[in-house]
Amino acid sequence: MIKNTLSKCPVCDSDLVVTRLYCVNCDTTIEGHFTAEHTPFGHLTPEQMQFLLTFVKCEGRLNRMEDEMNLSYPTLRSRLTEIVRALGYEPGKEEAPLSLTAEDRREILDRLDRGEISWEEAQARLRGEKFSEAASGSAREGK
Repeated sequence: MIKNTLSKCPVCDSDLVVTRLYCVNCDTTIEGHFTAEHTPFGHLTPEQMQFLLTFVKCEGRLNRMEDEMNLSYPTLRSRLTEIVRALGYEPGKEEAPLSLTAEDRREILDRLDRGEISWEEAQARLRGEKFSEAASGSAREGK
């Protein structure tokens, strides 16, 4: 049985270096100092990797994972958050909506009155969202 390559020393937790590669087909051995391929998932625990495999298998649907793993939704969310952090991201950190001043709001409404922007664009801008004219299907006409 072939096992996964260790990346950390089990004694001192230092990075390990591969020094020998072997081909089972032609009996060739290559010696040297090789660095292991590092992937973003390389430092996840086996339990976290199993969680990710189940997550993919269930197409990211936590309600399906509840049955598959026999865990509650809050436990699944917590484990997913741990993995997101282990990968170097901060979960739930999204762009904060734009904070509009009264003057900004008045300018948006004035532009709407002058026909410079569509109703959809004005609504999006008032909510502090980015707006794409191509996505709205109601680009300004005659300009």
